[in-house]
This record gives sequence, structure tokens and C-alpha cells, in this order.
Amino acid sequence: MPSSQPYVLVLFYSRTGQTAEMANQIGRGIARCTGIEARLRTVPPVSPDTESSLPAVPDNGAPYATKEDLAGCAGLVLGSPTRFGNMAAPLKHFLDNTGDLWLSGALSGKPAGAFTSTGSLHGGQETTLLTMMLPLLHHGMVVCGVPYSEKALNETRGGGTPYGPSHWAGSDEQQPLSDHEKTICQSFGERLATLALKLAPQD
Repeated sequence: MPSSQPYVLVLFYSRTGQTAEMANQIGRGIARCTGIEARLRTVPPVSPDTESSLPAVPDNGAPYATKEDLAGCAGLVLGSPTRFGNMAAPLKHFLDNTGDLWLSGALSGKPAGAFTSTGSLHGGQETTLLTMMLPLLHHGMVVCGVPYSEKALNETRGGGTPYGPSHWAGSDEQQPLSDHEKTICQSFGERLATLALKLAPQD
């Protein structure tokens, strides 16, 4: 029987695992809040194939997202590696098919934010986060970032921005998330979950 508890949808695409690990850390932050839970979902890669070539359920990791997951969320977090300063095509493809939710206002007034991972130290982290916010604003969502009251934001030597969590993965051997990056992810998740509870319609 599905849970009736409100949830923050952590919707991401990850190719090498770093963005997925960030999603897990954000989920830990969400779990700090009583009365709301994290729902981690991913999206399938896109290809030029015209035939369905992937199973409906991935072999491992988070399940694929549905529009019902998106419509029913109390808050939303988008995550993607950077692709030339923008989100990866699979995540954008999913969002491009949410026009009906935009027309109905299903996401309006709900908090949302973004996170990213890049191979080079900067590599478009901030532009990726900012461009990921554009569809959130079009959906009428309330955009959430990371305030400088989070000390790790001033101390990090890797990823971390006021626009959202980020990770410096490295271009050769993939670097694990640093302690500061984990702290920023968890703080962000907790903050967004707290906002989701405050902004939820009252019965």
C-alpha cells in the first residue's frame, strides 16, 4: 500500500554515479524532517531509436519517474550533470513533456531547487543550476537555494554554490563527494523539506 505521507521528489539523471550519490545525500537531509519523505526517481537516457529499447523499470538504482510522481510531490529537486552549461538531455526530455501539469498549475506554489555535478572544477556548475531553475519558474514553483548560514558553503574546496549543491567529480578518476559537498547536499534537502511542509495547503 503506497504511503500517504507528503514527499519531496528528487528527480535526477546520472551517468557515472556522482549525481545519484548527491541525490542520496539530499534524501538524507529530507529524512531529517518529520512528516515528509524523500522519493528518489531517475529518467531513462534518450536515443535516436524510434522503438522502445529500455525496460519500464531500470535494472538497478532509483525507479524511473512518472508524471504522477511529479504532480503529487510537495516539493521538487532536479539533479543533472552539466552538459555545456545546461542540464542533460534525458532530464530536459522528461520536463519537456510536462505541459499538461503547467496548464493545470499542479506544481504552482511548491518549493523546488537544483543540484549538479561537473568534471572540471567549475565546468558550468552555476549556469547549469540557473538554467535548471527556468522550467521550475515556468511551473510557478518557489525556488530554493543554499544560504550562506550553511558554513560548509564558505569552507568548501570543491563544489557548493548558493544556487544549489554541486560536486566536482574530476575528469579522469571520479572523485567521491567531499565532506563539505555532502553537508551542503544534506542541508539543502532539509531546508527544502522544511519549506515544503510550511507551504503545503492546510486542511
